[in-house]
Amino acid sequence: MFGVVFPNRSFPMDISTFAQIDTTHWVLDMNTFVGEAYDSIREVCIFLINNFTLPPDKALAVYIQSPGSPFLFCGAVTVTRPSAVLSLPWPEPGGQLQLTADATPISAKIGVSVEDLATLPSLDVAAEQKIERLALKVGENLFNFMQSFCGVDGSKLVVPMDILDRWFKKFQERAKRDPEYLKGFVL
Repeated sequence: MFGVVFPNRSFPMDISTFAQIDTTHWVLDMNTFVGEAYDSIREVCIFLINNFTLPPDKALAVYIQSPGSPFLFCGAVTVTRPSAVLSLPWPEPGGQLQLTADATPISAKIGVSVEDLATLPSLDVAAEQKIERLALKVGENLFNFMQSFCGVDGSKLVVPMDILDRWFKKFQERAKRDPEYLKGFVL
């Protein structure tokens, strides 16, 4: 049905590595894979196996869960997008992690489930968040540039008509001169 790879950390693992909860839900206990260092795993590549056919209106959704916290959606794969590398933004552990010394520790988990494609927020949550952060940083850069040329007319800011052209030219020139400059816009 599906397989996963943790880039630079594992060989491909198929569905048999996961505990099957029911016909549409699987869970990988991260304690058996990396122990308490689960948060060092920052990415997972999930892929559909060749002979598996997922209905076009369905997706395999990927979730993560830190000890004591709820599951967090990370992304999904579909028949038209049969593989994806997803970021794993592990939430802070929550709740009571262990009540007694002989209790089994609560572990981090990766969950996979078959879900309706229409109900999922985005196929790649982390990529969407990166784009949003990039847009905000570029907008902030433009605003700061415009502020240095602004005049005030009552409650309005007045800028030269060619301000966008000047900003974009300066932005491009700096990006050409300094390849590291654009990396500062991505978190």
